[in-house]
Amino acid sequence: MNADGPAPKVLLADKGYDADFIREDMERRGGVAMIPTKRNRLIQIPVDAAIYALRNMVERCFNKLKNARRLATRYDKTADSYLGFIHIVSIRLWMRQFVNAS
Repeated sequence: MNADGPAPKVLLADKGYDADFIREDMERRGGVAMIPTKRNRLIQIPVDAAIYALRNMVERCFNKLKNARRLATRYDKTADSYLGFIHIVSIRLWMRQFVNAS
């Protein structure tokens, strides 16, 4: 959250991150926390289903990236080579969409 770049607008997380201090931190930063509430929370906070569905898409992408064993085990010694392999795997996943397009 403190990294360089644009300020976050939405925090997508699962129920494990349902804590008041996380929600308050996101509000201080000017964003919205899209975190489903746990069952035992007294006040259930609603979540926009369309925005929360994006979290599933991101998780599926990470799962597909981890299918490349080299990424999951982090064999690369430098951050540059690791990032390079992430690019290669991402391009490979992107190319799959064009194979059966016809």
